[in-house]
Amino acid sequence: MAQLLGAQRDDTRLLAVIVHSAFYVLLAASLMRWLIRHSETRSTPLIVVLSVVIAVLYALSELRQSGRLVWFALLVLTWSVLVVLAPSFAWCAVPLVYTGLRILSERVAVILVVALTALVVVSQVRIAGWLDPNLVLAPPAVAAVTTALFVGMRRQAERQAALIDDLVRTRQELAATERREGTLAERQRLAMEIHDTLAQGLSSQRMLLQAADLVWDSDPPLAHTHLRSAAAIAERDLAEARRFVHDLAPADLAAGGSLPAALVALAERATTATLTVRCHIEGTPGPLPQRVEATLLRIAQGALANVREHADATTATITLTSLDDQIVLDVADDGRGFDPGAQADSARHRGYGLPAIRARARQLGGTCTIESAPGDGTVLTTAIPRGPGAPATADTNADR
Repeated sequence: MAQLLGAQRDDTRLLAVIVHSAFYVLLAASLMRWLIRHSETRSTPLIVVLSVVIAVLYALSELRQSGRLVWFALLVLTWSVLVVLAPSFAWCAVPLVYTGLRILSERVAVILVVALTALVVVSQVRIAGWLDPNLVLAPPAVAAVTTALFVGMRRQAERQAALIDDLVRTRQELAATERREGTLAERQRLAMEIHDTLAQGLSSQRMLLQAADLVWDSDPPLAHTHLRSAAAIAERDLAEARRFVHDLAPADLAAGGSLPAALVALAERATTATLTVRCHIEGTPGPLPQRVEATLLRIAQGALANVREHADATTATITLTSLDDQIVLDVADDGRGFDPGAQADSARHRGYGLPAIRARARQLGGTCTIESAPGDGTVLTTAIPRGPGAPATADTNADR
């Protein structure tokens, strides 16, 4: 677009140079014609002076933006006097028409064109001494063509300028939208990572510190054990925070660990005095893309966070099943369960648990389903295709 604007400005400048040059050539030619044919007349000095004045006024009307209309009005008035004295200067009307169309409003410019054309016709008929049809019709025809071409070109240029402005504005809006979407996507990513890692760690640390406080006086060794466990969790959460800020793989996968091993380690860490977490691996997952492994691990972390915070369960089971066309992750608990349909309306007001899980699954073309009922526990199933998958349709599940 910048190149288009530059080319348009170059064309305008080139046309202006041609018209200005044509004006001075016509002015000089008309003066020379007068001097050759009428050098002995008494009005010759006045004609020469008026020609010089017109040349100066034309330059001032083009070079000076302040008072430009005044200079142009003086130019037209002086030329009109000159045409009355020497009709051959009527040829300068065409550049004057161009200048008037360029700097005046369209209506005023048309009125000026009509007036100048009438003056040219009258001056030419006065020289001929009779009503020559060519002298009467040719100047209006030339003026009409010149005016129509210029007005058409100006309107087209205005439409192009408006189109370019719309394109520039649209590009700016698209850029702003992309920035906003990028910001929202990064914000959502951080929120999901915090929910699946730091939130769980902080919850575990709080419970360990509370347990240490309860037995601080009665059982100091146990209190110290709780403190050391809390410190280890804090160290691990710090490493996780550094990794997800830089959008790196989870720590369990960073050192080349496999997804099954990472899930087993997660189950061991999630096991507490009130919750037992088991992990089962069915089939051989084989090598998976790092993004798929990281997503499934984060989904398992988020599901266990939901179990600990909402389910009031005593046992939970992580099952990773490898099929020919997809990898399936199940997280089941024996908690109090819930009615997904009854909670669907309030889902958007809840936390990042299930929305984050569904978002992660959709990013890889997977699906997330929930089987639950009050008092019957909950089973969360996430299926990720092994090959490229289309974005999954919206899940009819509620948030926990």
